[in-house]
Amino acid sequence: MQRQRVSTFLTIAMVAAGVAILPGGDRSYAAPSAQQCPAGAAQGGFVSVPDTVSPEWQARFQGLPDPSCQPAWPAPDDLEGWRALQQAREAARMPAADAAVARFQPTVEATQLGGVPVLDIKPKDWHDDGKVLVYAHAGGYVFFSSRSTLNNTALVADTTGLRVISVDYTLAPVGKWDQVTDQVVAVIQGLASSGYRPQDIAVYGDSAGGALVAGSVLKMRDRGLAMPAVIVLWSPAADITDRGDTHATLLRADPIVVFQNQNKNAAAAYADPSEQQNPYVSPVYADFSGGFPPTLIQGGTKEVLLSSFIRLYRALDLAGIPVTLDLYEGMPHVFQWTLPDSPESRIALGKTRKFLDAHLGR
Repeated sequence: MQRQRVSTFLTIAMVAAGVAILPGGDRSYAAPSAQQCPAGAAQGGFVSVPDTVSPEWQARFQGLPDPSCQPAWPAPDDLEGWRALQQAREAARMPAADAAVARFQPTVEATQLGGVPVLDIKPKDWHDDGKVLVYAHAGGYVFFSSRSTLNNTALVADTTGLRVISVDYTLAPVGKWDQVTDQVVAVIQGLASSGYRPQDIAVYGDSAGGALVAGSVLKMRDRGLAMPAVIVLWSPAADITDRGDTHATLLRADPIVVFQNQNKNAAAAYADPSEQQNPYVSPVYADFSGGFPPTLIQGGTKEVLLSSFIRLYRALDLAGIPVTLDLYEGMPHVFQWTLPDSPESRIALGKTRKFLDAHLGR
């Protein structure tokens, strides 16, 4: 039964492999065309299998396909093309979301905060201790919703015991970075208006959602608003300009990365290339000396985004912000919820819970 449950979560998660990663610039490596992809490349056997990871992950790595053989994504301004692809990806993710709700049995309510649609997710047998966790979902800014990412939020609500508010922000290319960060700020401010104190509010996000919450909290700081108490970032896409050593060195090691004709378009759909070094878009370029909440950054050593984690950690640490960089041997992008019953995921989830508890005073 456990193996079947893990397979359900993982299979659906990997249907959308790579959509949460946002490299946006040029690479020295060119992705193969469909004609260049070898027979069977889309079926599995692409990634190397380290013997230093759990048996669960070794088994999964055996079947991962070469993500460079995925079809191209629409041009940044192709609204109809994005709409069609978004609908397909959303439908593909729903079985995993439904499975998570059935497994963890949270209470899920659609509502609004600050005029922004959200899902209010309360864990089974929830006890209101006055604390709340705001979430911005992954998907490269162009995919998914608070509904289709319930396999993440239901898991986190169950693990932490916290009420989770999942922001249903406007997807790019309709939603641009300035509007989308404003939506996250509005949700946090909506919680404050409903009686939550800043010290009782935490935020987290994965991949693009990680960069989104970091950029939104920076915007709050710069507007003179009280910031949340703590931030957790899973595999944050902290720089969408495609810079950093591991964007080259791990290019053929990351099993969930996609190439120029995919993520470059997603990045440009969210932020014009001329704006992609704005700290609200790519937080690695921020000056954190003006303050920022204590931050936990988690990621894996197979991730092409590893350099962006390290650069974000350095920027925070040099500014004197309490920050922890928590890396996991051989793990791919957003491994915490991709294979939640694996030993690596259980450890990472436990550390997430402890970090939140410590800074929320629980």
